[in-house]
Amino acid sequence: MTNANDTTLSAPVPTGVSTGPQVKPWIAAIHAYVPGKSKSADGKPLVKLSANENPLGTSAAAMAARASIADAAAYPDPDSTALREALGNLHGIDPARIVCGTGSDELLNLAAQAFAGPGDEVAYVRYGFSVYDIAARRCGAVPVVAPDRDFGTDVDALLACITDRTRVVFLANPNNPTGTYLPRAELARLHAGIPADVLLVVDRAYAEYVDPADDDGALALAAAAGNVLVTHTFSKIYGLAGERIGWGTGAPGIVDALNRIRGPFNVTSTGQAAAIAAVKDQAFVEASRAHNRAERERFVAAIEALGNHGLRAVPSEANFVLVLFEGALTAAAAMEGIARAGYAVRHLPGQGLPQALRITIGTAAQMDDIARALRSMAEAAK
Repeated sequence: MTNANDTTLSAPVPTGVSTGPQVKPWIAAIHAYVPGKSKSADGKPLVKLSANENPLGTSAAAMAARASIADAAAYPDPDSTALREALGNLHGIDPARIVCGTGSDELLNLAAQAFAGPGDEVAYVRYGFSVYDIAARRCGAVPVVAPDRDFGTDVDALLACITDRTRVVFLANPNNPTGTYLPRAELARLHAGIPADVLLVVDRAYAEYVDPADDDGALALAAAAGNVLVTHTFSKIYGLAGERIGWGTGAPGIVDALNRIRGPFNVTSTGQAAAIAAVKDQAFVEASRAHNRAERERFVAAIEALGNHGLRAVPSEANFVLVLFEGALTAAAAMEGIARAGYAVRHLPGQGLPQALRITIGTAAQMDDIARALRSMAEAAK
Protein backbone atom coordinates (compact mmCIF):
# COMPACT_ATOMS: atom_id res chain seq x y z
CA MET A 1 0.00 0.00 0.00
CA THR A 2 1.26 3.47 -0.83
CA ASN A 3 2.09 5.62 2.20
CA ALA A 4 -0.09 8.74 2.32
CA ASN A 5 3.02 10.77 3.12
CA ASP A 6 4.92 9.43 0.09
CA THR A 7 5.48 12.42 -2.25
CA THR A 8 7.12 10.55 -5.13
CA LEU A 9 3.84 10.23 -7.02
CA SER A 10 3.20 13.95 -6.89
CA ALA A 11 6.67 15.14 -7.77
CA PRO A 12 6.63 18.04 -10.25
CA VAL A 13 6.88 17.09 -13.92
CA PRO A 14 9.95 18.60 -15.60
CA THR A 15 9.15 21.55 -17.83
CA GLY A 16 8.56 20.54 -21.44
CA VAL A 17 7.84 16.88 -20.66
CA SER A 18 4.36 15.71 -21.66
CA THR A 19 2.47 13.22 -19.51
CA GLY A 20 -0.27 12.63 -22.10
CA PRO A 21 -0.44 10.48 -25.24
CA GLN A 22 2.36 11.14 -27.69
CA VAL A 23 1.47 12.05 -31.26
CA LYS A 24 3.18 9.94 -33.89
CA PRO A 25 6.05 11.94 -35.40
CA TRP A 26 4.67 11.66 -38.93
CA ILE A 27 1.36 13.13 -37.74
CA ALA A 28 3.14 15.94 -35.91
CA ALA A 29 4.93 16.79 -39.18
CA ILE A 30 1.63 17.52 -40.98
CA HIS A 31 0.76 21.11 -41.77
CA ALA A 32 -3.03 21.22 -41.47
CA TYR A 33 -5.01 22.08 -44.59
CA VAL A 34 -5.84 25.80 -44.76
CA PRO A 35 -9.16 26.54 -46.52
CA GLY A 36 -9.77 29.61 -48.65
CA LYS A 37 -10.67 32.74 -46.72
CA SER A 38 -14.05 34.45 -46.85
CA LYS A 39 -13.25 37.46 -44.63
CA SER A 40 -10.72 40.27 -44.66
CA ALA A 41 -8.08 40.70 -41.96
CA ASP A 42 -10.47 42.94 -40.02
CA GLY A 43 -13.31 40.41 -40.21
CA LYS A 44 -15.24 42.05 -43.04
CA PRO A 45 -17.18 39.49 -45.16
CA LEU A 46 -15.83 39.16 -48.70
CA VAL A 47 -17.11 37.60 -51.91
CA LYS A 48 -15.39 34.23 -51.82
CA LEU A 49 -13.29 33.59 -54.91
CA SER A 50 -10.77 31.58 -52.92
CA ALA A 51 -12.27 28.08 -52.89
CA ASN A 52 -13.16 27.38 -56.56
CA GLU A 53 -16.89 27.13 -55.92
CA ASN A 54 -19.36 27.32 -58.81
CA PRO A 55 -20.57 30.93 -59.26
CA LEU A 56 -23.76 29.61 -60.86
CA GLY A 57 -24.62 27.82 -57.63
CA THR A 58 -26.29 24.41 -57.79
CA SER A 59 -28.64 22.74 -60.24
CA ALA A 60 -32.27 23.45 -59.33
CA ALA A 61 -32.97 19.74 -59.75
CA ALA A 62 -30.26 18.87 -57.26
CA MET A 63 -31.55 21.40 -54.74
CA ALA A 64 -35.10 20.04 -55.06
CA ALA A 65 -33.88 16.45 -54.57
CA ARG A 66 -31.86 17.51 -51.55
CA ALA A 67 -34.92 19.15 -50.00
CA SER A 68 -37.01 16.04 -50.61
CA ILE A 69 -35.14 14.07 -47.95
CA ALA A 70 -37.18 14.58 -44.79
CA ASP A 71 -36.03 11.70 -42.60
CA ALA A 72 -32.91 12.80 -40.75
CA ALA A 73 -33.18 10.00 -38.17
CA ALA A 74 -32.41 7.16 -40.58
CA TYR A 75 -28.90 6.29 -41.70
CA PRO A 76 -28.11 6.84 -45.38
CA ASP A 77 -27.53 3.96 -47.78
CA PRO A 78 -24.05 2.84 -46.70
CA ASP A 79 -23.13 1.82 -50.25
CA SER A 80 -24.54 4.85 -52.14
CA THR A 81 -26.13 2.27 -54.45
CA ALA A 82 -28.38 4.53 -56.51
CA LEU A 83 -25.66 7.16 -56.85
CA ARG A 84 -23.15 4.61 -58.10
CA GLU A 85 -25.71 3.38 -60.62
CA ALA A 86 -26.32 6.93 -61.86
CA LEU A 87 -22.57 7.53 -62.21
CA GLY A 88 -22.15 4.20 -63.96
CA ASN A 89 -24.87 5.08 -66.47
CA LEU A 90 -23.31 8.48 -67.18
CA HIS A 91 -19.74 7.31 -67.62
CA GLY A 92 -20.23 3.74 -68.84
CA ILE A 93 -18.70 2.19 -65.71
CA ASP A 94 -19.77 -0.94 -63.86
CA PRO A 95 -21.20 0.44 -60.56
CA ALA A 96 -19.34 -2.32 -58.71
CA ARG A 97 -16.13 -0.53 -59.73
CA ILE A 98 -17.23 2.77 -58.15
CA VAL A 99 -16.66 3.85 -54.55
CA CYS A 100 -18.14 6.99 -53.02
CA GLY A 101 -16.55 9.18 -50.38
CA THR A 102 -16.95 12.22 -48.19
CA GLY A 103 -15.64 14.41 -50.95
CA SER A 104 -12.77 13.14 -53.07
CA ASP A 105 -10.45 14.15 -50.21
CA GLU A 106 -11.53 11.08 -48.24
CA LEU A 107 -10.69 8.82 -51.18
CA LEU A 108 -7.28 10.45 -51.69
CA ASN A 109 -6.40 9.83 -48.05
CA LEU A 110 -7.75 6.29 -48.19
CA ALA A 111 -5.69 5.51 -51.29
CA ALA A 112 -2.48 6.41 -49.47
CA GLN A 113 -3.60 4.58 -46.33
CA ALA A 114 -4.50 1.40 -48.22
CA PHE A 115 -1.36 1.14 -50.32
CA ALA A 116 1.42 2.96 -48.42
CA GLY A 117 2.76 3.02 -44.90
CA PRO A 118 5.83 3.82 -42.78
CA GLY A 119 8.99 3.66 -44.86
CA ASP A 120 7.13 3.82 -48.19
CA GLU A 121 7.17 6.79 -50.55
CA VAL A 122 4.32 8.78 -52.11
CA ALA A 123 5.23 10.92 -55.12
CA TYR A 124 3.59 13.96 -56.66
CA VAL A 125 4.60 17.04 -58.61
CA ARG A 126 5.66 20.34 -57.05
CA TYR A 127 2.71 22.73 -56.72
CA GLY A 128 0.36 19.74 -56.53
CA PHE A 129 -2.74 19.67 -54.34
CA SER A 130 -1.74 20.21 -50.69
CA VAL A 131 -3.78 17.20 -49.52
CA TYR A 132 -1.24 14.85 -51.15
CA ASP A 133 1.41 15.77 -48.61
CA ILE A 134 -1.11 15.29 -45.79
CA ALA A 135 -2.27 11.94 -47.18
CA ALA A 136 1.31 10.67 -47.40
CA ARG A 137 2.31 11.77 -43.91
CA ARG A 138 -0.96 10.62 -42.38
CA CYS A 139 -0.07 6.98 -43.06
CA GLY A 140 3.60 7.41 -42.16
CA ALA A 141 4.87 7.45 -45.74
CA VAL A 142 7.50 9.86 -47.05
CA PRO A 143 6.30 12.50 -49.54
CA VAL A 144 8.56 12.84 -52.58
CA VAL A 145 8.10 15.98 -54.66
CA ALA A 146 9.08 16.02 -58.34
CA PRO A 147 10.23 19.24 -60.01
CA ASP A 148 7.62 21.01 -62.12
CA ARG A 149 7.84 22.33 -65.65
CA ASP A 150 6.58 25.93 -65.75
CA PHE A 151 4.11 25.15 -62.91
CA GLY A 152 2.87 22.00 -64.64
CA THR A 153 3.63 18.29 -64.52
CA ASP A 154 6.98 17.15 -65.91
CA VAL A 155 6.36 13.47 -66.70
CA ASP A 156 10.06 12.62 -66.94
CA ALA A 157 10.86 14.33 -63.64
CA LEU A 158 7.99 12.54 -61.92
CA LEU A 159 9.06 9.15 -63.29
CA ALA A 160 12.63 9.85 -62.18
CA CYS A 161 11.39 10.16 -58.58
CA ILE A 162 10.00 6.63 -58.50
CA THR A 163 12.07 4.13 -56.51
CA ASP A 164 11.53 0.63 -55.20
CA ARG A 165 9.91 2.24 -52.14
CA THR A 166 7.30 4.17 -54.14
CA ARG A 167 3.77 2.92 -53.53
CA VAL A 168 1.51 5.77 -54.73
CA VAL A 169 1.80 8.54 -57.31
CA PHE A 170 -0.70 11.41 -57.13
CA LEU A 171 -1.57 13.55 -60.15
CA ALA A 172 -4.22 16.27 -60.25
CA ASN A 173 -5.47 16.83 -63.79
CA PRO A 174 -6.23 19.72 -64.17
CA ASN A 175 -3.81 20.58 -61.41
CA ASN A 176 -4.76 22.57 -58.33
CA PRO A 177 -3.54 25.26 -57.65
CA THR A 178 -1.91 25.96 -61.02
CA GLY A 179 -4.67 24.94 -63.46
CA THR A 180 -2.19 23.19 -65.77
CA TYR A 181 -3.28 20.11 -67.71
CA LEU A 182 -1.58 16.92 -68.82
CA PRO A 183 -2.96 15.74 -72.19
CA ARG A 184 -3.97 12.18 -72.96
CA ALA A 185 -0.70 11.12 -74.59
CA GLU A 186 1.39 12.39 -71.69
CA LEU A 187 -0.87 10.76 -69.08
CA ALA A 188 -0.57 7.48 -70.97
CA ARG A 189 3.22 7.89 -71.05
CA LEU A 190 3.27 8.53 -67.31
CA HIS A 191 1.22 5.43 -66.62
CA ALA A 192 3.36 3.31 -68.92
CA GLY A 193 6.45 4.30 -66.96
CA ILE A 194 5.00 3.47 -63.53
CA PRO A 195 5.60 -0.07 -62.19
CA ALA A 196 2.53 -2.27 -62.00
CA ASP A 197 2.78 -2.47 -58.21
CA VAL A 198 2.58 1.33 -57.81
CA LEU A 199 -0.84 2.97 -57.63
CA LEU A 200 -1.42 5.96 -59.92
CA VAL A 201 -4.14 8.22 -58.52
CA VAL A 202 -5.54 10.67 -61.07
CA ASP A 203 -7.41 13.37 -59.18
CA ARG A 204 -9.94 14.84 -61.63
CA ALA A 205 -11.74 17.30 -59.36
CA TYR A 206 -11.81 19.85 -62.18
CA ALA A 207 -12.09 17.50 -65.17
CA GLU A 208 -15.65 18.57 -66.06
CA TYR A 209 -14.31 22.04 -66.90
CA VAL A 210 -12.16 20.57 -69.68
CA ASP A 211 -13.63 20.41 -73.18
CA PRO A 212 -14.81 16.77 -73.61
CA ALA A 213 -12.82 16.63 -76.86
CA ASP A 214 -9.65 17.11 -74.80
CA ASP A 215 -10.39 14.33 -72.27
CA ASP A 216 -7.22 12.92 -70.71
CA GLY A 217 -8.29 9.27 -70.98
CA ALA A 218 -7.99 8.64 -67.25
CA LEU A 219 -11.29 6.76 -66.97
CA ALA A 220 -10.23 4.45 -69.79
CA LEU A 221 -6.96 3.79 -67.97
CA ALA A 222 -8.85 2.99 -64.76
CA ALA A 223 -11.04 0.54 -66.68
CA ALA A 224 -8.13 -1.24 -68.34
CA ALA A 225 -5.29 -1.15 -65.82
CA GLY A 226 -4.94 -2.75 -62.43
CA ASN A 227 -3.03 0.11 -60.81
CA VAL A 228 -5.08 3.25 -61.57
CA LEU A 229 -7.59 5.02 -59.33
CA VAL A 230 -9.47 8.01 -60.74
CA THR A 231 -11.26 10.35 -58.34
CA HIS A 232 -13.95 12.97 -58.94
CA THR A 233 -15.89 15.40 -56.78
CA PHE A 234 -19.32 17.03 -56.73
CA SER A 235 -17.86 20.11 -55.03
CA LYS A 236 -16.81 22.00 -58.15
CA ILE A 237 -18.86 22.08 -61.36
CA TYR A 238 -21.85 20.37 -59.70
CA GLY A 239 -21.99 23.07 -57.02
CA LEU A 240 -22.42 20.67 -54.08
CA ALA A 241 -19.37 21.54 -51.98
CA GLY A 242 -21.51 21.84 -48.85
CA GLU A 243 -22.60 18.21 -49.10
CA ARG A 244 -19.07 16.72 -49.41
CA ILE A 245 -19.54 14.03 -52.06
CA GLY A 246 -16.81 12.35 -54.07
CA TRP A 247 -16.38 9.19 -56.07
CA GLY A 248 -13.64 7.07 -57.53
CA THR A 249 -13.21 4.17 -59.90
CA GLY A 250 -10.53 1.59 -60.53
CA ALA A 251 -9.84 -2.11 -60.62
CA PRO A 252 -11.99 -4.29 -58.32
CA GLY A 253 -9.11 -4.84 -55.90
CA ILE A 254 -8.55 -1.10 -55.51
CA VAL A 255 -12.24 -0.38 -54.95
CA ASP A 256 -12.46 -3.25 -52.47
CA ALA A 257 -9.51 -1.88 -50.48
CA LEU A 258 -11.08 1.57 -50.19
CA ASN A 259 -14.45 0.11 -49.24
CA ARG A 260 -12.81 -1.80 -46.40
CA ILE A 261 -11.54 1.36 -44.70
CA ARG A 262 -13.93 4.15 -45.69
CA GLY A 263 -16.55 5.49 -43.30
CA PRO A 264 -19.55 3.13 -43.14
CA PHE A 265 -22.13 5.87 -43.83
CA ASN A 266 -19.82 8.36 -45.50
CA VAL A 267 -22.27 10.10 -47.87
CA THR A 268 -25.38 11.65 -46.36
CA SER A 269 -28.91 10.93 -47.54
CA THR A 270 -29.32 14.51 -48.76
CA GLY A 271 -25.96 14.35 -50.47
CA GLN A 272 -26.81 11.14 -52.30
CA ALA A 273 -30.18 12.48 -53.44
CA ALA A 274 -28.69 15.79 -54.62
CA ALA A 275 -25.81 14.08 -56.42
CA ILE A 276 -28.11 11.68 -58.28
CA ALA A 277 -30.20 14.60 -59.53
CA ALA A 278 -27.06 16.57 -60.40
CA VAL A 279 -25.69 13.69 -62.48
CA LYS A 280 -28.92 13.64 -64.46
CA ASP A 281 -28.84 17.41 -65.07
CA GLN A 282 -25.99 17.58 -67.55
CA ALA A 283 -27.46 20.76 -69.04
CA PHE A 284 -26.38 22.54 -65.84
CA VAL A 285 -22.90 21.06 -66.17
CA GLU A 286 -22.59 22.27 -69.75
CA ALA A 287 -23.87 25.75 -68.83
CA SER A 288 -21.31 25.93 -66.03
CA ARG A 289 -18.51 24.79 -68.34
CA ALA A 290 -19.47 27.34 -71.00
CA HIS A 291 -19.69 30.17 -68.47
CA ASN A 292 -16.32 29.25 -67.02
CA ARG A 293 -14.66 29.04 -70.42
CA ALA A 294 -15.95 32.46 -71.50
CA GLU A 295 -15.13 34.28 -68.27
CA ARG A 296 -11.75 32.61 -67.90
CA GLU A 297 -10.78 33.71 -71.41
CA ARG A 298 -11.87 37.29 -70.69
CA PHE A 299 -10.00 37.37 -67.39
CA VAL A 300 -6.82 35.89 -68.84
CA ALA A 301 -6.94 38.52 -71.60
CA ALA A 302 -7.19 41.23 -68.93
CA ILE A 303 -4.15 39.79 -67.15
CA GLU A 304 -2.18 39.51 -70.38
CA ALA A 305 -2.88 43.20 -71.01
CA LEU A 306 -0.97 43.87 -67.78
CA GLY A 307 2.07 41.88 -68.87
CA ASN A 308 4.21 45.00 -69.06
CA HIS A 309 3.44 45.48 -65.35
CA GLY A 310 4.78 42.05 -64.48
CA LEU A 311 1.51 40.10 -64.28
CA ARG A 312 1.23 36.70 -65.94
CA ALA A 313 -1.52 34.07 -66.02
CA VAL A 314 -0.52 30.40 -65.95
CA PRO A 315 -2.52 28.57 -68.68
CA SER A 316 -5.53 26.99 -66.98
CA GLU A 317 -8.08 24.31 -67.82
CA ALA A 318 -9.83 24.65 -64.46
CA ASN A 319 -12.29 27.13 -62.92
CA PHE A 320 -9.53 29.34 -61.59
CA VAL A 321 -6.45 31.16 -62.82
CA LEU A 322 -3.08 31.32 -61.09
CA VAL A 323 -1.81 34.88 -61.55
CA LEU A 324 1.92 35.47 -61.12
CA PHE A 325 3.21 38.83 -59.90
CA GLU A 326 6.71 39.31 -61.28
CA GLY A 327 6.94 43.11 -61.24
CA ALA A 328 6.58 45.97 -58.76
CA LEU A 329 3.15 44.82 -57.59
CA THR A 330 3.49 41.88 -55.22
CA ALA A 331 0.96 39.10 -54.72
CA ALA A 332 0.53 40.03 -51.04
CA ALA A 333 -0.21 43.66 -51.90
CA ALA A 334 -2.55 42.62 -54.70
CA MET A 335 -4.47 40.32 -52.34
CA GLU A 336 -4.96 43.21 -49.90
CA GLY A 337 -6.15 45.49 -52.70
CA ILE A 338 -8.57 42.85 -53.98
CA ALA A 339 -9.90 42.48 -50.43
CA ARG A 340 -10.50 46.23 -50.28
CA ALA A 341 -12.54 45.80 -53.45
CA GLY A 342 -14.65 43.22 -51.60
CA TYR A 343 -13.17 39.88 -52.73
CA ALA A 344 -11.25 36.99 -51.17
CA VAL A 345 -8.70 35.19 -53.35
CA ARG A 346 -6.08 32.59 -52.45
CA HIS A 347 -2.48 33.48 -51.61
CA LEU A 348 -0.29 30.36 -51.45
CA PRO A 349 3.10 31.07 -49.85
CA GLY A 350 2.75 27.83 -47.89
CA GLN A 351 2.83 25.92 -51.17
CA GLY A 352 5.92 27.70 -52.43
CA LEU A 353 3.96 30.30 -54.40
CA PRO A 354 4.45 33.60 -52.54
CA GLN A 355 4.47 35.40 -55.90
CA ALA A 356 1.04 34.10 -56.97
CA LEU A 357 -2.68 34.41 -56.34
CA ARG A 358 -5.18 31.72 -57.28
CA ILE A 359 -8.37 33.45 -58.37
CA THR A 360 -11.62 31.52 -58.85
CA ILE A 361 -13.63 32.37 -61.96
CA GLY A 362 -16.79 34.08 -60.72
CA THR A 363 -19.53 36.02 -62.45
CA ALA A 364 -18.77 38.45 -65.27
CA ALA A 365 -19.23 41.44 -62.92
CA GLN A 366 -16.95 39.90 -60.29
CA MET A 367 -14.16 39.22 -62.77
CA ASP A 368 -14.45 42.75 -64.15
CA ASP A 369 -14.14 44.16 -60.62
CA ILE A 370 -10.98 42.18 -59.93
CA ALA A 371 -9.45 43.03 -63.32
CA ARG A 372 -10.06 46.74 -62.65
CA ALA A 373 -8.56 46.50 -59.18
CA LEU A 374 -5.47 44.74 -60.50
CA ARG A 375 -5.00 47.28 -63.29
CA SER A 376 -5.29 50.17 -60.86
CA MET A 377 -2.79 48.64 -58.44
CA ALA A 378 -0.34 47.60 -61.18
CA GLU A 379 -0.31 51.09 -62.71
CA ALA A 380 0.14 52.73 -59.32
CA ALA A 381 3.01 50.40 -58.41
CA LYS A 382 4.96 50.93 -61.63
